[in-house]
Amino acid sequence: MTVADVRGLGSLDQRSGLTVLPVPAAPDEPRLPRARRYLMCPPEYFEVAYAINPWMNLGVVVDRAEAMRQWQELRRTYERLGHTVEVITPEPGLPDMVFAANSGTVVDGRVLGARFRAPERAAEAEHYRRWFGENGFRDVVMPACTNEAEGDFTWTGSVLLAGTGFRTDPAAHGEAQEVLGVPVVSLRLVDPRYYHLDVALFVLAEGGPGRSPLVAYLPDAFSPGSRRVLARLFPDAVLATEQDAACLGLNAVSDGRHVVLPLEATGLADQVAARGFEPVFVDVSELRKSGGGPKCCTMELRA
Repeated sequence: MTVADVRGLGSLDQRSGLTVLPVPAAPDEPRLPRARRYLMCPPEYFEVAYAINPWMNLGVVVDRAEAMRQWQELRRTYERLGHTVEVITPEPGLPDMVFAANSGTVVDGRVLGARFRAPERAAEAEHYRRWFGENGFRDVVMPACTNEAEGDFTWTGSVLLAGTGFRTDPAAHGEAQEVLGVPVVSLRLVDPRYYHLDVALFVLAEGGPGRSPLVAYLPDAFSPGSRRVLARLFPDAVLATEQDAACLGLNAVSDGRHVVLPLEATGLADQVAARGFEPVFVDVSELRKSGGGPKCCTMELRA
């Protein structure tokens, strides 16, 4: 579904073939996309077979064919935007393996694997570790501490934001710093609905020399101290509403210009468009039955 389908407005980007929201005001600097490399896993065995987060309901019926259609459209969206998508083979009995973001954190070619808190997902980590080994990644470390990878680790281009409170152990933050060799800032999550950092915050534009990163987040998902840290680090952040967070609008993926987010997150889309980004809507209604959105399905492979 396109932006125009959702909002009754928008125009066709001839380069990408995607319908995007118009930019209402020019930002201080142009928003430049950067080609990314992603790892994804088809939802071939996707179902709600257990309940390990507030989004999961054992009574819900999953339309696996529709989940696959939505996943394929997400993949095609990335490819139309100029990104490379690698695919790992799904394994029977691992219905949440589709959520690739939870199984590895890659910065500068170094890989920190995952160690899941829920035993139902534990086996996923080994399948992803093997994929890294078979696809040219030589610096791969499996963690001693529980961490759910990009579910709780978010790279800003200068520091790694690290969530804790529900899944990832605080000690995993220090381990990530040692393995990945980047500075880590710890943030405490306090709302059970937003048990992973990637459903409470995402990076719109990475920082670099002379350039600060820009993020969007839901303040109420964080402890008072963490809110102060975020306000200090990102004074110009986009502050999401509860309505947009509740449809997993913050489980979004940005390439520095295009922001791929759930089609229900129209308020958040307006905010990021006002900052010079181009929102691109995708339907993730089936995948959301397990608490997943675009980012959950997407691990970034940073060379």
